[in-house]
Amino acid sequence: MDGVTKLPLEANGGVVLGGSNATTYAAYFSAKAGARAAIHHDCGIGRDEVGVRGLPWAEQHCMAMAAVAADSARVGDAADMLNRGIISRANKLAAACGVENGQTVAQAVECLKSAPWPHDTNMEAPVERRTFVHGVLCIGSISLGTPEDAGPVVASGSHGGATAAPMTRAFRPRLVFFNDAGIGADRAGVASLPILDSEGIAAATVAAVSACIGDGKSTLTQGISWP
Repeated sequence: MDGVTKLPLEANGGVVLGGSNATTYAAYFSAKAGARAAIHHDCGIGRDEVGVRGLPWAEQHCMAMAAVAADSARVGDAADMLNRGIISRANKLAAACGVENGQTVAQAVECLKSAPWPHDTNMEAPVERRTFVHGVLCIGSISLGTPEDAGPVVASGSHGGATAAPMTRAFRPRLVFFNDAGIGADRAGVASLPILDSEGIAAATVAAVSACIGDGKSTLTQGISWP
């Protein structure tokens, strides 16, 4: 799945390969869906290693989880991750199944079919905040935008991949910021910018090493836009 916020029933007991980041918030969606194991994109890992912080969280909730290196496959594109992705991180449960750094995603998927299951799905959802800072709306995910958000400038914690464009188009903010997710393979982490530019929506990205992905306030207050 290119994103993990709305997983199908088939995720229950399956290995989820998701184009979303490997933050705690994204890991929660795979775990809540009952996934046997999950592989998400590491989005450049970034500031404070937030891009892979979901791996230890998943381990605490008994779910094997690994992450895909940003420079090996496009963010937001699960098919590409399966075809050419390389594992960059694995938690202890995934490692126990044979997953290791440098392994192909295709190999890791096969290993994770033996991950322990079922696991507890009755976990508390991480808080997803909407807050204003100096008149700028800060949201963890661009998917949280509403028609009422068309006026303000929006600082989003989402990656700037192509999948962010339709969600932004749905409410047309005055200006929107994303995390560049390490830019990565085929510059996928900033792929939404020319799409939104062609539609008259001002958009920019901040460097993953400068701001915590998944945190709109960090995008605004800590993010640096690099050429």
